[in-house]
Amino acid sequence: MLKEKGLLFDVTMCVGCSSCYKACKEQNKLPETNKDFLKDHLSENTYTVVEQYGNKYARKLCMHCNEPACASVCPVGAFKKSDTGAVLYDGNKCIGCRYCMQACPHKIPRYEWEKTQPRIRKCVLCHDRVKAGKLTACAEACPTEATLFGNMEDLVSTAKKRMQKHPGKYFPHIYGLEEAGGGHVLVISPVPFEQLGYTAKLPKESMPSLTMNAMEKIPPVVALGGVFLTGMYWLTKRKNEIAKEEKNQAKELKHHEDK
Repeated sequence: MLKEKGLLFDVTMCVGCSSCYKACKEQNKLPETNKDFLKDHLSENTYTVVEQYGNKYARKLCMHCNEPACASVCPVGAFKKSDTGAVLYDGNKCIGCRYCMQACPHKIPRYEWEKTQPRIRKCVLCHDRVKAGKLTACAEACPTEATLFGNMEDLVSTAKKRMQKHPGKYFPHIYGLEEAGGGHVLVISPVPFEQLGYTAKLPKESMPSLTMNAMEKIPPVVALGGVFLTGMYWLTKRKNEIAKEEKNQAKELKHHEDK
C-alpha cells in the first residue's frame, strides 16, 4: 500500500524561473500557450501556472482534495481518488456535463471547448511517475526546492518546522491542509493567501460532507425545494463565473495573437 503523496509549495523560496511550468508542459506533452509564462492561465493545455504578485510568485494547480467535490458531483464516476492521493480523471466515462467545473471550490478543472470529443483537463499529480517511484515533474525540475514532493505527513512536518523556525517569515497558516476538507497540495507564504490569488475563506469541511450534513437536517419535502433552489443558484453563479473567465481568456489569447 502506497503512502499518500503530495506537494508543498513555499512562496518564500520561489524565484519565478518557470522550471515547474515547463516541466509540466513537457511531461504532459502540452503545447506552448504563452511565450510569457507569467501571463499564462490554467487551461486545457496548461495544468499549472506561476503567477506574479509584486515580488512574490504563486503556483496554481489542482489541490487534489481529500474528498474531491468533482468526484462527488460526477454522475458517471469519471473522477476518482487514487491510492497515491491524486484525483484522477477518466475521459472515456465523461459525458461533458461539466458539473466538476462548477463544484470545484478552487475553480481548477478546464474543458476542451474546441474539440469534437472534449475532455476535462487538469493536473493528475504525475500519477504514472509517482507509481513508478519518481518525483512529480514539477518537483524534480524546481532548482530552489520551492516545490517539494513526498509523503503527506513529511510535508506537513516540513511546513510546520519552517514556520516555527522563522515565525516572522511566514503567515501562520498552511493553505490546503484544512480548506474544503484538505488536500494533497500545501502552500506556505509570507502573506495572507488571498493576496496571492488563492481562494480564501473556504470552510474546513469538504464540499461533499457539507452537502450531506445539510440534507440530513432538512425534512425531505422542504429539502427538495431548498436543494433545488440552492443548486440552481450555485450552478448559475458558477456558470456565469466560468463564462466570464472564458471571455477574459479569449481576450488574452487574441491580444497575444495580435502581438
